[in-house]
Amino acid sequence: MAENDKPGRFRQIRMVAQMVHRSNPKALPIVFASALGTLALFVVLGFFISSLWFMIPLGIMAAIIVGMVVFGQLAQKTQYKLMEGQIGAAFGVLDTMRGNWVVTPAVAGNRNMDVVHRVVGRPGIILVSEGPSSRVAGLLGAEKKKISRLAASVPIYDFQVGDEEGQIPLSKLQGKVMKLPRNLNKAQLNDLNDRMRALPAKPGMPGGPMPRNVRMPKAPRPRSR
Repeated sequence: MAENDKPGRFRQIRMVAQMVHRSNPKALPIVFASALGTLALFVVLGFFISSLWFMIPLGIMAAIIVGMVVFGQLAQKTQYKLMEGQIGAAFGVLDTMRGNWVVTPAVAGNRNMDVVHRVVGRPGIILVSEGPSSRVAGLLGAEKKKISRLAASVPIYDFQVGDEEGQIPLSKLQGKVMKLPRNLNKAQLNDLNDRMRALPAKPGMPGGPMPRNVRMPKAPRPRSR
């Protein structure tokens, strides 16, 4: 099974690399320069401490890690750029968040293709809109009013995604949500999710389904204990 998976991974990396190169021809040279610069640093350090035989292999491993991290960051920026302006882009970003989040797409919408997504997590309830501020403000207000009774004392946050003044760029949405304070414990979160399930079925995405297969490339992260 592992052998069958490897060609798929390599093809995926190649496709992402091609996408990044088309969007920014300087991106891949930056990746290689970062990796080579890291290796050179370890080689120079090896000369100074007279441990070249040890520092070169260590430098190669460090160079690979640095290159992967830089490549992942550039790929993520490219993906955000390609997604901006597309309907459901905010849901695509929210749906990739790590942790105990329940993301419900298009809980509210209108004929102009403006939508509101609902996120339930440790901070409470987060409503995220896509569309011009002049149109989504009413959608957010109506959705807040609808869920306020079931939410009781649970905090309700709302974010507008877009490029207008006061809105959040798509690339910063995940960071904004992840930095919200953790107001609920596990039992309170489970209770909140049960209450949200009691809401009437969402109206559905106007004009078509949400792009559920959107996935953001991630840079490698160290494991936290």
